[in-house]
Amino acid sequence: MSFADTGLSEDVLRAVADSGYDTPTPIQEKAIPTVLMGRDILGCAQTGTGKTASFTLPMIDILAHGRAKMRMPRSLILEPTRELATQVAENFDKYGKYNKLNKALLIGGTDMKAQSKVLDSGADVLIATPGRLLDMFERGHLLMRDVKILVIDEADRMLDMGFIPDIEKIVSMLPPIRQTLFFSATMAPPIKKLADKFLMNPKEISVSAPASTAETVTQGLAILKPGAQHRGMDGKKKLKRDALRKMISHEDVRDAIVFCNRKTDIAVVYKSLCTHGYKAGQLHGDMSQPARTETLQKFKDKEFNILVCSDVAARGLDIPNLSHVFNYDVPINAEDYVHRIGRTGRAGNEGHAYSLALPSDTKFVTQIEQLIGKEIPRLSLDTFDTGELSSEDVRGGRSERGSRRPQGDKRERSGRGGRGGRPKRDDTSEAKPEVNAETKSVEAVEQPAEKAAEKPVQKATDKPQEKAESIPAKERDNRSRGRGGRDRNDKRGRSGHKKNTERRLREIHNEICDGHMPAFLMREPSVPKKEEEKKKPAAKRRAPRRKPSAKKAAAPKAEAPQSED
Repeated sequence: MSFADTGLSEDVLRAVADSGYDTPTPIQEKAIPTVLMGRDILGCAQTGTGKTASFTLPMIDILAHGRAKMRMPRSLILEPTRELATQVAENFDKYGKYNKLNKALLIGGTDMKAQSKVLDSGADVLIATPGRLLDMFERGHLLMRDVKILVIDEADRMLDMGFIPDIEKIVSMLPPIRQTLFFSATMAPPIKKLADKFLMNPKEISVSAPASTAETVTQGLAILKPGAQHRGMDGKKKLKRDALRKMISHEDVRDAIVFCNRKTDIAVVYKSLCTHGYKAGQLHGDMSQPARTETLQKFKDKEFNILVCSDVAARGLDIPNLSHVFNYDVPINAEDYVHRIGRTGRAGNEGHAYSLALPSDTKFVTQIEQLIGKEIPRLSLDTFDTGELSSEDVRGGRSERGSRRPQGDKRERSGRGGRGGRPKRDDTSEAKPEVNAETKSVEAVEQPAEKAAEKPVQKATDKPQEKAESIPAKERDNRSRGRGGRDRNDKRGRSGHKKNTERRLREIHNEICDGHMPAFLMREPSVPKKEEEKKKPAAKRRAPRRKPSAKKAAAPKAEAPQSED
């Protein structure tokens, strides 16, 4: 079957022929006619089988008829990473060069003003990451009422990166009547559930088993056995770096990608390779977008042949004729292994994927082998001790880094050993009851005279011990405080504390002054007059003199009556 049999227009077929393709891949052969029919699609295929062209080619034909309005795109493609969004935009430029379509790319790390200008002129195709898309929508630079086609690419990666709430918010802004396309290399149950929520009577297209690896990729796993000189985490990482350089020098590496789980390890591995004379570059999420784009372009232009990166480059990136992939760290997520090794062996070419592991990585290796349905072939390296995975962790238990203590290595619970251990019980220390077989009654065994003598006999005149319940709560609290632990409201406790403080101060003065107390320290402090007045009895205090009120002062004094005599 050729591309002409899929129903594409002549302009699109001519662009495909200019790119050097004449036969569609299985996913393209089944997906392109269905997209042209306007049906929803749930597509699952191996990475590197051409999923991007399976929706970009028919979209160019559908969008060729019509015109976009200001700030109202006609189609939307959501991508998990900036690099993947940039690659899809390049495919639209390559396959749509004979069609007059406007394209807008909304990704983080770039100028928003330039992106808003493209939206103002009208965009037929909008390719975006969820974060920047929502930012532009909230700023009022974007309207989603005219979107007719929605594409969610690498849906499983969207789920892993936590974009599902953002996708649900974006889908709620779109018109209900639309065509939705789901594409992914793996199809986990959560993705299936999400697809049922967004898609309407979709056609499922699966050209291979989900999460399967390509047959053109030669896989290998080297399990390193740390020696006495590789103690601690730093020693194990040094062992892995030495083994990585050994594998690169042993293989005929034309160009390779080295995947690490942590950004700190990326910098260390990159410096190690550069120090030993390898041409290498690094790529991770903390780099600015211009630096990431420049590094990726230099790698494609063969300015250096080894790229040390994180899982940012594990999804959808198409590096032509990549010969090798090295997993410096075993991926924590088993599905990431499928995407990592899918960077090589693309389009039917031969590729090699080798991984380095420690016995502590048993859990992750087991999950990967269960996912791909086969065992990864084991490798042996010269001058390196290789071992086997720990059999304890086959079912996903604890690894060697947090393994349980073996049964035969438990601490003996003696009287002085073990944390919280109980002393061993001596069978001769206590008298155990015996059961009489005839009477079926319990009889106590007689204790020796020495044991009986040791046990104190309680007299009838002795007072029984007080039960904790009969003691008042306040008195019980005071008793539990121990010596000197009096209640806060107890004056005797406060006075005792004051005396202790004065005694300690005198000792300090004696130590400082070498046993000679100066006279000014022995002098009693003078009490202010206000303090002396307070010490006087209340009856002897003089009442303050009150001033007469204004009314009484203004009233005239009454004269005494004069006698008539």
